[in-house]
Amino acid sequence: MNNKEILMVVDAVSNEKGLDRETIFSAIEAALATASKKLNNIEISVRVAIDRDTGEYETFRTWEVFEDDSEDFEDPDTQIKLTYALKKNPDIKAGEFIEETMECAKFGRIAAQAAKQVIVQKVRDAERARVVETFKGRIGELVMGVVKRLDKGNLILDLGENVEALVTRDSMIPREAVRPGDRLRGFLQDVRSEMRGPQLFVSRTAPELLIELFKLEIPEVGEGLIEILGAARDPGSRAKIAVKSNDARIDPVGACVGMRGSRVRAVSNELADERVDIILWDDNPAQFVINAMSPAEVVSIVVDEENNAMDIAVEEEQLSQAIGRGGQNVRLASELTGWTINVMSDTQLSEKGEQESQVAQKLFMAQLDVDEEFANILVQEGFTSIEEIAYVPIEEMMGIEEFDEDIVMELRNRSKDVLLTKALMKEEVLEKKTPAEDLLTMEGMDQHLAYVLASRDVITMEDLAEQSVDELMEIDEMDEERAGKLIMTARAPWFAEDAATTTAEQQG
Repeated sequence: MNNKEILMVVDAVSNEKGLDRETIFSAIEAALATASKKLNNIEISVRVAIDRDTGEYETFRTWEVFEDDSEDFEDPDTQIKLTYALKKNPDIKAGEFIEETMECAKFGRIAAQAAKQVIVQKVRDAERARVVETFKGRIGELVMGVVKRLDKGNLILDLGENVEALVTRDSMIPREAVRPGDRLRGFLQDVRSEMRGPQLFVSRTAPELLIELFKLEIPEVGEGLIEILGAARDPGSRAKIAVKSNDARIDPVGACVGMRGSRVRAVSNELADERVDIILWDDNPAQFVINAMSPAEVVSIVVDEENNAMDIAVEEEQLSQAIGRGGQNVRLASELTGWTINVMSDTQLSEKGEQESQVAQKLFMAQLDVDEEFANILVQEGFTSIEEIAYVPIEEMMGIEEFDEDIVMELRNRSKDVLLTKALMKEEVLEKKTPAEDLLTMEGMDQHLAYVLASRDVITMEDLAEQSVDELMEIDEMDEERAGKLIMTARAPWFAEDAATTTAEQQG
């Protein structure tokens, strides 16, 4: 490979692959160094330096300098001790490299082939690095490509400029008919810098794809007049998207649907005719859930904030529509709103409410020692537990027409007495069973946890050693990491005993 050939290769590859000249020069230097090493019978370190203007190059043999007493000194062919290096270069220091010019090898066919392979690999690595650098800032954006091929159920998209993206089987719309040459849009989920395999990962099933497609079709979104606040999808079948208007003059649902449904139809066509419900977002969670249950009409709704759930009642004839095929409608509404939604007929909800009211009424009568009238008033005012009565603001209870201050204070005091009694009973249960000394003093253990374990018949370290992480996770405020450490500590004597037995057998 003469000087002119080197410059010609650099220019050709740089133009063809779109890589900078320095990257190509570095690849050729590495290739020449590799070919030079193969011409020697021993493994040496070689560096090649190419003049960027003339194409002339020099070859150097290199040694890394180590302190005389360094334990890392292993190979005299590629390493040298500081004492000897100083004779060649008085200014050299440990950790630096010393070089000697060596004859530039005359490369034959085999050496040239090896050089070519190195160049190809370096160019390929540079191309992959360029792809990552170009696309890592585009994660979360729409990309468009041409279907190049199907590979083991996965889809390869050609994004242009020798860039490919992978759509895995799980990220493809079920039953979507796709053929090589088709143009598809996808949501860029991830960009990974890997030596082999795909680097760009695109999804056709992500809810974000639906959002980005609507942003593309609706100019009002780009102008900030309409916001898209969430989406839920059953890919290829049905989806729901929540929209909000920042301008009172604009109907967000109508804007997303478009003239004669043109905008929503364009999105649907892009997603294999996926049906899309446009849902009006609302600050009130209950109203938002009612909107999300469209097209079913909600008759009544009961909100359980503590469990983040809502009971939805619809007319009996609309029950199947509200639930949807395979529970699709209620599932999508739940995903969109973030609430667990229980759908039932208005009759079922009424019966459930009546049952819950009777349970709460009996609870208040038994634990607060009040008559049926008082208990009924509390239920009608929305109280469902002793804790609510004990700690709800006094002003709220004073607002009840039938109650005066004396009644309110008496009810609160009785409620707190009930809660205190429960707490004492719980402590008594813990105290009935006493943990063994080895469990109490075990590393990582505290007294309260030891008594909780004892109440579960885990009295000794031996008992704890026989537990599983899942069993300990049933204890409040326990996490997997601590559970695992406690069990391993309790099992330590087992391991010590096994080791002692093995040693004794070996000595015997």
